[in-house]
Amino acid sequence: MIFYLLILFITVPFVELVLLLWLADHTSWQLTVLIVLATGIIGSLAARRQGLGIWIQVQRQLAAGELPGASIVDGVLVLIAGALLITPGLLTDGVGFALLVPWVRSYIRKRLMRALLRRTEWRIERYGPADTSWRSESGETFEGRAVPGGQDVPDDEA
Repeated sequence: MIFYLLILFITVPFVELVLLLWLADHTSWQLTVLIVLATGIIGSLAARRQGLGIWIQVQRQLAAGELPGASIVDGVLVLIAGALLITPGLLTDGVGFALLVPWVRSYIRKRLMRALLRRTEWRIERYGPADTSWRSESGETFEGRAVPGGQDVPDDEA
C-alpha cells in the first residue's frame, strides 16, 4: 500500500507538470496561470456549495432518525474533490470536477460501499430478554420471569 502511495505521489505531480508545460507551450503561460487560478476558485466554490447541501441533508436524515451513510460518503467525496480542485494542475482538476457531478459521485459511492462490504466481517449478536422457560432434569418445562434478589413474588403482584 505504501509503495502504491509513493508511486502516486511521484507520478501525479510529474504528469501535472508535463501537462501544464505542454499547455503553456501551446497557448501562453498567462493563459495557463489563468486556467489554474480559475479552476481553483470555481472548483472551491462549487465544492463548498455542494458540501453545504450534503451537510444539510445529513442533518435532516439524523433528525428523522435515519442513518446518513450514503450522504456521509458523498460528503467525503466532495471534500476530496475540493482538495483536488485547489491543487494546481489539469489532471487533478479534471478528477475534482468529475467528483462534483452527482451521478459520477453516486457511481463511485456505490463501488466504494460494495468494496467496503466485501472486506468487512459482519457479526450479529442478539441482546435482550432471555428465554424465560427452563427445563428440569426430568424434562418438565417451567415458565417464569427473573426477579431481583431471587425473591418469590405472588402472582397478583407480578
